[in-house]
Amino acid sequence: MKKSEINISVELDEQNIPEKITWDADEKEKPGPSETKSMSLSLWDDQTKNTLRIDLWAKDMPVEDMKRFYIDCIGGMAQSVLNSTGDEYMSSELNAVCDKFVEHLKNEMS
Repeated sequence: MKKSEINISVELDEQNIPEKITWDADEKEKPGPSETKSMSLSLWDDQTKNTLRIDLWAKDMPVEDMKRFYIDCIGGMAQSVLNSTGDEYMSSELNAVCDKFVEHLKNEMS
């Protein structure tokens, strides 16, 4: 059986707020740690039938970028729902939410 590892490292300031987030993976194109400003990790707990989540962002990440990040996450979920379940309705509804959020962001920037 093949095994692949993903590693995440978080440097915190004195108030335990993330200052730097890096990640690395065995199958990443470029070897070595890469810095990111935000991450969202969801894990399914089969015992409790519940989702465990870790959401982190560096304190210097701009709010506008954070909003874009979450729009991208929702769009990715839409594609994952389609790929994993074939549920076109759920996928299209999630994509519709993304479209609304994109419009919201455009209006905010005007």
